[in-house]
Amino acid sequence: MAPTEAKSPSRIRTGLNEQLAVKVPAIGVMFWVVKIVTTGMGEAMSDYLATFGLAVPVVVGVVWMGMSLWLQLRSRAYHAPTYWFAVAGVAVFGTVVADGLHVVGLSTTETSLGYAIALGLWMTLWYRTEHTLNIHEITTRRREVFYWGTVLLTFALGTALGDWSAFFLGLGFAGSIVLYACLMVVPGVGWKYLHLNAVAAFWTAYVLTRPLGASVADWLGKPQPIGLGLGDDVVAIGSLVLATILVAFLWLTGADDPNDSAPHARSLQRTLRVP
Repeated sequence: MAPTEAKSPSRIRTGLNEQLAVKVPAIGVMFWVVKIVTTGMGEAMSDYLATFGLAVPVVVGVVWMGMSLWLQLRSRAYHAPTYWFAVAGVAVFGTVVADGLHVVGLSTTETSLGYAIALGLWMTLWYRTEHTLNIHEITTRRREVFYWGTVLLTFALGTALGDWSAFFLGLGFAGSIVLYACLMVVPGVGWKYLHLNAVAAFWTAYVLTRPLGASVADWLGKPQPIGLGLGDDVVAIGSLVLATILVAFLWLTGADDPNDSAPHARSLQRTLRVP
């Protein structure tokens, strides 16, 4: 009789506490590049779809986010296309949610403050429940749900902040790009040289990627004199193509695999006869 393979703890299903491999990518330069590109894509895509009617981006955002998160949550390990497909879906929906509050008459200051409070409360609940906000410890379904809820709120907050700096502060899109690019450096410097907590540094930078990416997309797409006038459609398609190329690279090379399995990298190396 053939011996049966013992089930590892990672195979034991316990609902929201089911143990999983880490499903968030390793953090490096490529992570931040793809994150900024996808945030810009979400901004441009939402604005372009809105030209067909306010209901269109809502429907597309809900369907895209719902389908992509379903795929992401049912997976048991990190898969670059699935993860970034979910980020893109949340980017579109997060833009829709933030812009929707402007439609009902709330100012950019009010929406920014509201989303900041909501994000703070959600992350407090996450920490009180799981006792960690470390993305490298997202190894259960429940922690993953907290993570994606946080991602959604950071997108909504970042969208509101981008509009707030562009219009309320009067910086415009170009000025907002400079502002948020400079601010993004702060948590990295604080972590490297001033012993800033790594988790706090990560989430601070993560929030700032959204207004940075959205400001770049608006600056490229919006008509002159406030932008370059390329058009939201061109920016949306261009950023989607660029994001697809970058994610394909990550998937094939395994460069951002947090579990260091990189099956596609080994396959590619064999194909190219790379030692």
